[in-house]
Order: sequence, then structure tokens, then C-alpha cells
Amino acid sequence: MLSEEELRERWGRLVEELSAEGVVKSAAVRDALLNVPRYLFVEERYRGYAHVDEPLPIPAGQTISAPHMVAIMLELAELEPGMNVLEVGTGSGWNAALISELVKGDVYTIERIPELVRFARGNLRRAGCGDRVHVLLGDGTKGFPPRAPYDRIIVTAGAPRIPDPLIEQLKPGGKLLIPVGSYHLWQDLYVITKTGSGKVRKRRWGGVAFVPLIGEHGWEG
Repeated sequence: MLSEEELRERWGRLVEELSAEGVVKSAAVRDALLNVPRYLFVEERYRGYAHVDEPLPIPAGQTISAPHMVAIMLELAELEPGMNVLEVGTGSGWNAALISELVKGDVYTIERIPELVRFARGNLRRAGCGDRVHVLLGDGTKGFPPRAPYDRIIVTAGAPRIPDPLIEQLKPGGKLLIPVGSYHLWQDLYVITKTGSGKVRKRRWGGVAFVPLIGEHGWEG
């Protein structure tokens, strides 16, 4: 079993590699990754693999994304301190913790699987950000109207289409990141921008592979 020092050293090396490769572009994302390492958000048996740039299993048959994919989405989101952000698909809680680090404040994240809600809350407490990341049990395809509108909405599961409630809950000038495509494996990652007049503009980033987004405005469970 690796010590905390060894885990942090290996994690730091991966972050430096992602920076050298141009995946991590900004100092803000680099610092967030260093401050919130992935090994704090996986089961004990996988901690020694947290620095490997691949998805890893988490409870309920789900996965924690590969570090490069998380970094890409964080860079595309262009998060800034003070932003109001909603995440759809909490999983392990890692991405929400990184978002909170970047916005320097509270983040709301929705998870449909009770086992993962418990898992994420435990991880967030241990990582010291349980008071800033609010994990909600529910259907993320409906968004979370009580805290809307949002500067950013980040979806970490693949949808068959863009859910209307998420567009509606986005601020003018806000951005929605969402994978859209097939149920299994391949989707296209879209960056959706809502203009000041309320029009929606879509930009396709490229191919990705996420677990399916289940819900009323997603895939059927």
C-alpha cells in the first residue's frame, strides 16, 4: 500500500505530464488538480491506481473519469471565482470538488443513485470540502430550479439529446457542457452557450465516452 506522500508524488507527476502535453492549460486548473487529488475519491483498493490516466471503477457499476477528460472539461468551462455552477452526475464527488476549488465557493451537484450520494458525501467530507459541495439525490436531467439560473452547468453523463430544463436554467451568457450521443460508449461533447438575447449556440468539441444520463429528459433507466 502506498503512503500518502507516495500517492501525492505520483499524482503531482501526472498533473505535470498533463500540463506538458497541453491538456491542462491554465494555472487555475493545474492548482485545483494538485489541491484536490483523485486518490481521495476512489475506494481504498484503487488508490494506488489513481494517478493512472484512465477511468476507474466506483460503486454501483459507475466510473470516475480519466484525469485528462476531467481537465479538458474544466478548461472548456472557463470557471471563475463566484460563479454559480450546477453539476449533473456526482459520481465520486471529485469533479464537483474541483469545480468548488475553481469557483472558490458552493457547488450543487445531483446524483440519481443513493449509494453514490453516500459515497460522494463521505469522500467530500474526508477531502475537506463537504461544506461547500452540496450533493442532492434526484433526476439531474431536470436541473435544480431552486438555485437557478446558473453561470455553468456541467453534465458528466451521455445524453440522447440536450435536456430542455438545463437550457432554461442557464443564465444569458452561461455555458452548458454535455456529452450527447449513444447510450453505450460514444458521444460528442458539446459546449452550449446561451447568448444575452436567449439564443442557443452549439459547439462540438469532439468524441468522448461517458456512462448514460438516466432521467426524464435523458435515457430511460
